[in-house]
Amino acid sequence: MGNLFGRKKQSRVTEQDKAILQLKQQRDKLKQYQKRITQQLEREREIARQLLRDGRKERAKLLLKKKRYREQLLDKTENQITSLETMVQSIEFTQIEMKVIEGLKIGNECLNKMHQVMSIEEVERILDETQEAVDYQRQIDELLAGSFTQEDEDAILEELDAITQTAGICSKPKPLLPVAWLATGRDWPGKNVLQVAHQLWQV
Repeated sequence: MGNLFGRKKQSRVTEQDKAILQLKQQRDKLKQYQKRITQQLEREREIARQLLRDGRKERAKLLLKKKRYREQLLDKTENQITSLETMVQSIEFTQIEMKVIEGLKIGNECLNKMHQVMSIEEVERILDETQEAVDYQRQIDELLAGSFTQEDEDAILEELDAITQTAGICSKPKPLLPVAWLATGRDWPGKNVLQVAHQLWQV
């Protein structure tokens, strides 16, 4: 029982997944830093404008130098974010390629097993046997259709009649009993109802 409940589940998170997560976290931190720098640049621009209004040109110039330095950092940050996103996309695409390759490998193994069960020679043998059976049946059909004379046909019919009589089978189809007509009690043309009914039951 202890081993049953104490067994650790195998994690499905791969090293590639961990790497992607870390890269995305670094990217998000850089974006936050980029947003903070952008806000600072806006404030410094307003301060420099106010310093110029106050006649403090040197102070405004120093502040603009600082602002320029932050803009360069902002450009570097943008490049770093682009590099991280490119790396994340490359890893994710590589994972997809690995899954595709693994699927192809499994499919190839399955095909090889199927080929081992039924080789090309086996398929050709089955096709040959099938064609032979079709040809044989065609020959039989041709013999049955064109080789019998009228005398053969008469002999076949005579044998069929003999088998029918021996088996006690009536060769003539029984007429349908006109139940609806008999119920009316009217005479059949040339015969009365009793004669027709007696004749039908004798067939």
